[in-house]
Amino acid sequence: MPQRPQRTSATSAADLAVWLGSGTDVAVHGDLDVPVSGISLSTARIRPGDLYAALPGARAHGADFAERALAAGAVGVLTDPSGLHRLPPGTPALVVAEPRRVLGRLAARIYGDPAARLRVIGVTGTQGKTTTTRLLEQGLTASGLSAAVIGTVGTRIAGEDVKTELTTPEAPDLHGLFAVMVERGVDTCAMEVSSQGLVLGRVDGVVFDVATFLNLGRDHLDFHADIDDYFAAKADLFTPERARIGLTNVDDEFGRRLLDVATIPMSTYSSQGRDADWRAIDVDLTPTGAAFTVRGPGVELVASIHLPGEFNVSNALAAIASAAMAGLDPRVVADGISRVDGVPGRLEPVAQGQDYTVVVDYAHKPDALEAVLATLRPLTQGQVIVVIGAGGDRDTIKRPLMGEIGARLADVLIVTDDNPRTEDAATIRSAVLDGTGAGRAEVLEVGDRRLAIREGVRRAEPGDVLLIAGKGHESGQEVDGVVHPFDDRVVAAEEIVAAMQDSGGVAT
Repeated sequence: MPQRPQRTSATSAADLAVWLGSGTDVAVHGDLDVPVSGISLSTARIRPGDLYAALPGARAHGADFAERALAAGAVGVLTDPSGLHRLPPGTPALVVAEPRRVLGRLAARIYGDPAARLRVIGVTGTQGKTTTTRLLEQGLTASGLSAAVIGTVGTRIAGEDVKTELTTPEAPDLHGLFAVMVERGVDTCAMEVSSQGLVLGRVDGVVFDVATFLNLGRDHLDFHADIDDYFAAKADLFTPERARIGLTNVDDEFGRRLLDVATIPMSTYSSQGRDADWRAIDVDLTPTGAAFTVRGPGVELVASIHLPGEFNVSNALAAIASAAMAGLDPRVVADGISRVDGVPGRLEPVAQGQDYTVVVDYAHKPDALEAVLATLRPLTQGQVIVVIGAGGDRDTIKRPLMGEIGARLADVLIVTDDNPRTEDAATIRSAVLDGTGAGRAEVLEVGDRRLAIREGVRRAEPGDVLLIAGKGHESGQEVDGVVHPFDDRVVAAEEIVAAMQDSGGVAT
């Protein structure tokens, strides 16, 4: 499926300049009597008729690549004063002091403000964004409605997958995706909204019908100055410029704090017995999921989910309540969610006929790892074996925290590589190992991730649970700027089969 609409109504660059100039100082250069039908930040994705957004970057200025964009069919450039002097002479250009600040509104204008023609639910939080949005999208789809989802696992529109790179796509890509949804007859889009996406203006030009806050824990402190800065970025979603109404989790400290700073009408939810507008009560947790009752304004219904753990009850409740607040029938959504098997890379089982349990989970943050292990421990008859690492070029302080949690809550902890990126992998592993000293688990270091998974499989016995944490749905491992094919689910399945064959067992 394309990431752009098949048809757009072109508007002239001159008209865009006039429209943009109503709220921003715009300087124009060259002949702007050219039809603009799209917009892109990337020269590789330029189509004929596009406006090329040439923004300043940390290492280079986008205007340095304008000639490439023009050769690919761009009809003009949006840039800043420093970029103007880098353009080929005579290039039609719109020049503003901070082009990123107008990029979202401009993209929305070019594509005909497609978000306004959809029901859009934005979900933010440190943990659970993917699960909540995927449950919502899959629940609506299972009930026969046309839905879409944008997030960490990628984008899906009316049941078809679209590859996207960022949790929250850049504004030109985002509005292009919304336009595709409108073309495909989508009614509702559930979207993950990251803190970086808010700070960098990626959701500019969108006013969400409902904004939902799940929780806030330690993450992205390589991007944000501290946890308060991180919270402030999330809280920006709950303003009239970004959303009409909001929903927050009062089981979370920061969710309660949000009620004091949000400037839009807010509702609340709780799965832990707190007083809230939406509550999950009579919760029955099982090894494969949960059944519960949803009680909300004028609503009481029975719901279920095929994902274990109280935190997934909370995610499902958030999905159902968000849908109801957006004007959807919560019973339809809850019924659809009850028929959803799971979410990619979130407590996803790997079953090849073995007599122990293997699950893959995206838990790459301390809070997430602790929540997953707290869920798995009561469901385990034998040992809990955990394979974890930590990503390079990211928050370094969380590395020993991951090790501490794994060593405290597991029986066997195998520390391995995650995505080292540009860092030395052994140094990252050492930082994780630094946190394991006071734990109860047997701790091993196996740098090669496949060999670490193999060791976990080798040690697993009947009744054990092997958790492979950190990468979840990811299909590659990034080392020194190169992404090598690696999917924990595929590798685990291969290692299980090989171990069974070596022992004379039969893999199914």
